[in-house]
Amino acid sequence: MEISRCMNLDPNILLGIVNDRLRHECHNLHGLAAMLDVEQQQLENRLAEIGFHYQEELNQFRPTTK
Repeated sequence: MEISRCMNLDPNILLGIVNDRLRHECHNLHGLAAMLDVEQQQLENRLAEIGFHYQEELNQFRPTTK
């Protein structure tokens, strides 16, 4: 599967892929978005659908705290 199609995946699966890439390949969300050839905000919005947001200090998507 082409990584550029990942935005069409179930957001729970996308979360796993994104956090894995952030952990092993990308130093920040901007770099990941560029690698995936998607808009950073689009990626953040997709994962916000399942209650996750990017935490820069951890370089990963974590559950949104209320």
